[in-house]
Amino acid sequence: MISTHIGSDGEFADILFMPGGGSRCPITKENVHMNLATIHMTGKEVYKQAVTAMLSAARKALDQAGLSIDDIACVIPHQANLRIIEAIADRLKIPLDRFYVNLDKYGNTSAAAVAIALDEANRSGRIKHGDYVLMVVFGGGLTWASTIIEW
Repeated sequence: MISTHIGSDGEFADILFMPGGGSRCPITKENVHMNLATIHMTGKEVYKQAVTAMLSAARKALDQAGLSIDDIACVIPHQANLRIIEAIADRLKIPLDRFYVNLDKYGNTSAAAVAIALDEANRSGRIKHGDYVLMVVFGGGLTWASTIIEW
């Protein structure tokens, strides 16, 4: 692991969240009809915040590592939305083919997305020994993170 960056901003907690489930608000037969264990989001605002946060996190990880985007062999982003991934590629000024994307095969697998994509990128030969890999994620609450590893 070369560098990491983690962030959150509770100011936007109401644009991507799950109101129930877990120990705080367990799902019961009395409240199951309220769909509290489903994700609620404000799409346009989530898109804007995701692109901004993931781009910032990617740049911070690169700066901390002393690397440029040209040093990165493969970017593995959270697999939530292809438009978000395309926007990040555009703003980083790198072609989309430098990203490993499997969203079309599985959809959004939430917290497992990057782990699945990293495994597939490795097994397919997309990443090789010595390559730098940038992983960047975004989630509810709002949270985000990035890391650069040398494979």
